[in-house]
Amino acid sequence: MTHLTAAAASGVFVIAVTPFFPDGKIDMASCDSMVDFYLSAGATGLTVLGMMGEAPKLTVDESRNVVERILARVAGRVPVVVGVSAAGFAQIETLTKMVMDLGAAGVMIAPPGTLRTDEQIITYYSQVAELIGDVPFVLQDFPLATGVQISPKVIAQIANTLQTCVCLKHEDWPGLEKISYLRRDGVLRNPISILCGNGGLFLPEEMARGADGAMTGFAYPEMMTGVVEHYARGDVERCQDIFNAYLPLARFEQQPGMGLAIRKYTLAKRGVITHDALRKPGPRLSKESRQEVDRLITRQENRLKELN
Repeated sequence: MTHLTAAAASGVFVIAVTPFFPDGKIDMASCDSMVDFYLSAGATGLTVLGMMGEAPKLTVDESRNVVERILARVAGRVPVVVGVSAAGFAQIETLTKMVMDLGAAGVMIAPPGTLRTDEQIITYYSQVAELIGDVPFVLQDFPLATGVQISPKVIAQIANTLQTCVCLKHEDWPGLEKISYLRRDGVLRNPISILCGNGGLFLPEEMARGADGAMTGFAYPEMMTGVVEHYARGDVERCQDIFNAYLPLARFEQQPGMGLAIRKYTLAKRGVITHDALRKPGPRLSKESRQEVDRLITRQENRLKELN
C-alpha cells in the first residue's frame, strides 16, 4: 500500500471496531466480515485501533494480529490508517514501524493529555514527525476525549510546517468555525485533508464548511457515505434527507460510555460481527437499551422506505 496523501484522504474512512468473542478473545473471522461490510457500504478507507477500536485493551501482539488480518482482507483496495497514540514515544515508534511494515498507509496520533500550551502542542507534533520520519500521519483533534484544546491557528502551523501531516481528524464539538478558519484562502499553505468524527452527527454542516468527508464510526456507515456522495453531487436536500433518516439512531449511539456497546449490538444484529462483546472492562446493554435500539432501527427502516 502506498503512503496516504491529502488527496487520498477523502470520502469516508470508517473507524473499525475490534470484534471479540464473549470470553474476550479476538474474533478474527468477524474482522473479515466487518471489512467486507464496510467496503460494500462505500468506505474509501478504514481506520483501525482508534479510540472506539478498544486499542488500549490489546497487547502489542494482538494489535499486530488485528492490523495484519484487516490489511490482508482489504488487500490494497482502500488505504488503512492505524491509531498509534500512546503516552510515550517508544511505543509510538514501535507501533508505527510495525503497522507500516505490515502495509498501513499512515498512522493517527492524538495528543497526550499533559499538553497545555500552544508551544507544547507544536513541539510535541514536531518531535513526533521527526520520530516517525516519512510516515504520513493524521492529527486527531478530539478535545472532549483528550482534554487538549488545539486552536485552529496551531493546527495550521503544524500542517504548514510538517509535510507528513496530511490529514486532520476533526472531532471538536462545537467545531464548525474551526473548519471554516482552516479553509480560508491562505491559511493552509500545504494541502491537508479534513475528515470529521463524532459519529457523523454534524456531517452535512461539516461538508458545507469545507470538510473532505468523515473518519468516524456508526453502525450504519451507508449514512455517511450517502451524505458525502450526495453533497459532492450538489444534491444538498437529498444529503439532508438521508442524514435525517438515520439521525435518531446516530444520536442514541453517541451516548458517552455506552456508544460502543450500542454500535456493536447493532453491528451484531446486522450480521456484520458475530458477537456484540466488548473486552472487559466495558459496559453491557440492558434489556431496555436493546429494546430502544430495536425500536429506532425499525423506525429508521420505515423512514428509508419512504425516502426510496
